Amino acid sequence: MKARQFCQRFWVVMLVALFAACARTPEVPTVAHSAPTFVGGIEGDYHIGVDDRVQVNVWRNPELSVTVPVRPDGMISVPLIGDVQAGGKTPPQVAEEIRKRLSAYVRDPSVAVILTDLRSHEYLSRIRVTGAVQAPKSIPYRQGMTVLDAVLDAGGVNAFASPNGTKLIRKNQAKTETMEVDLGRILNKGDLKTNYSLRPGDVITVPERLF
Repeated sequence: MKARQFCQRFWVVMLVALFAACARTPEVPTVAHSAPTFVGGIEGDYHIGVDDRVQVNVWRNPELSVTVPVRPDGMISVPLIGDVQAGGKTPPQVAEEIRKRLSAYVRDPSVAVILTDLRSHEYLSRIRVTGAVQAPKSIPYRQGMTVLDAVLDAGGVNAFASPNGTKLIRKNQAKTETMEVDLGRILNKGDLKTNYSLRPGDVITVPERLF
């Protein structure tokens, strides 16, 4: 009799635990937004523009996740909810708008909007190399690019250059910063102390030597 009662109690406990586990609501991650620093290394709250490409990810709903271009009217097309205004907004703002509208169809949607291709503000993300180089040019920014990378891309210095007078000019919001670059030591001695990492919009200028 005691053995039967023990077995009955055991199975009751097991069933209660099973029902409790099934009744738990699975954890839903917080809404994930793309970081303000995105493709091309542009810093700050980037505002999406026409021709940019954005990736919309809806957690656990791959059929609603798309990668689409921003149309000339600033809209993107999202499954189930149709057109969404993206132009002029930041990725988190677009993600929140999509999340709100999807809430009418999907329970607690978690949405991320990520910029995959920056086209509308291409010139904001370029590096300029000017002055006494072989081929002054505007170069698309790449993450990890340094002063030396940019100068070599411009063909190196020319015969009239004064490389140790090189300057790196960087605009930070309303302020302009100028950094001295010992380009001669970088090129001739491998001294990388002033081989600064570049940021989008930087300008490198190599002066000519005085005769």
